[in-house]
Amino acid sequence: MQFLLLIYQSEAVAAAATPADNAAIIAEYGAFSQSIRASGKMLGGDALKPVETATTVRVRDGKSIVTDGPFAETKEQLGGFYLVDATDLDDALAIAARIPTARSGSIEVRPIMTFGP
Repeated sequence: MQFLLLIYQSEAVAAAATPADNAAIIAEYGAFSQSIRASGKMLGGDALKPVETATTVRVRDGKSIVTDGPFAETKEQLGGFYLVDATDLDDALAIAARIPTARSGSIEVRPIMTFGP
């Protein structure tokens, strides 16, 4: 089963980190990514640029409305994701728990819908 692991954390917390803290978390992410890739369960993933670079598109009455910023105000922002092929939900949750940001933010685990045969 495929699952999307959405990584949320307060950008303010991340911005307040020291260069040493940032280097350590990048190293942790590198090790995690390498291990999940080696396991054959990683299908994709990446980090996202800060929320102020986001643009939201809505279509109302046939007209596109484009606004700067994220869709909604939240305490934590979506910062990245992993797409994994897990055995089941328990396996996906175990993978999500290993993501470094799980200690300071949250990881949303969502199964991917499949259509057709």
